[in-house]
Amino acid sequence: MVSLETPVCEFDKDVIDFSLPGVDGKSWTPQLCRGENGLLVMFICNHCPYVKSIRERIVRDTRELMQLGINSVAIMSNDPAEYEEDSFENMRVVAEQFDFPFPYLMDETQEIARAYGAVCTPDFFGYNRDLKLQYRGRLDASRKQTAARDVPRDLFDAMKQVAETGQGPQQQIPSMGCSIKWKNEAA
Repeated sequence: MVSLETPVCEFDKDVIDFSLPGVDGKSWTPQLCRGENGLLVMFICNHCPYVKSIRERIVRDTRELMQLGINSVAIMSNDPAEYEEDSFENMRVVAEQFDFPFPYLMDETQEIARAYGAVCTPDFFGYNRDLKLQYRGRLDASRKQTAARDVPRDLFDAMKQVAETGQGPQQQIPSMGCSIKWKNEAA
């Protein structure tokens, strides 16, 4: 398992279009996922210890962001042939178990992860109401273990600012996680 950090935010970059199947049986696009004040695109998976340590916080924060007009979507781009825990069926199980308040999508070809420049799980892309990138940072100080309850909520606070002003914070701390498991590449 290789740990990586995300690159810095490319402010005002347009959302990358996609149409991907969700565990709910529907096909989803950014236009269908977005809220009136923006969209949070998350690259996550089931097996990554970094994601496992924050799943409950992702659910908490995305529920609260919905109240601010920011909807979310999660995309799983790992190669499930190498990581059975990341299979579509297991994605469905995890989405149900944690009551995901957002669509959980399979990027089977990995084209969408490559188009976004996603490098790890979790990797967060926060867009404003015009679907211009405003945040590319961490959820909070959690790593492979969940951080203390009272740590700053980096992603939530940044996306709250995006909902209110359309602009993300200039200072952002990169997300860290397991590398995306690309097909035909060594892990």
